[in-house]
Amino acid sequence: MKINELSPAEGSKRGRKRVGRGPGSGHGKTSCRGHKGQKSRSGGKVRPGFEGGQMPIHRRLPKRGFKNPFRKEYSVVNVGDLSRFEPNTQLDPDALKEAGLVWKMLDGVKLLGDGEISHPLVVRIHKVSQSAREKIESAGGKVEIL
Repeated sequence: MKINELSPAEGSKRGRKRVGRGPGSGHGKTSCRGHKGQKSRSGGKVRPGFEGGQMPIHRRLPKRGFKNPFRKEYSVVNVGDLSRFEPNTQLDPDALKEAGLVWKMLDGVKLLGDGEISHPLVVRIHKVSQSAREKIESAGGKVEIL
């Protein structure tokens, strides 16, 4: 099979509807929009959340609880993910991001204790759970908080 012999599956592609091209096309005059009304106008669409004048659901439902505007959100790395590094490696958030363990640096990186590690590492990180600290230190490594 060659690249020029490839074609999409039968029925997976459909032609574009050409509207407003005269009465013979079957999509002429009002161009499939009907007569009058908001949706027949140019630019006529309802904003997101609008329910035709009915009280929108986000206003009908009660608000509950407290949203802390100062909440810190951490990117998470597990101890088991660190076993790919060589023994006695110095790890910091930038090294974890380079290795692909941290996708997006939020308010910092937190190390959690899921998984096992058998060789010592020096980890400099923003936050660490108690179990993660114990596992790294029992393997002969060290944890420093940034």
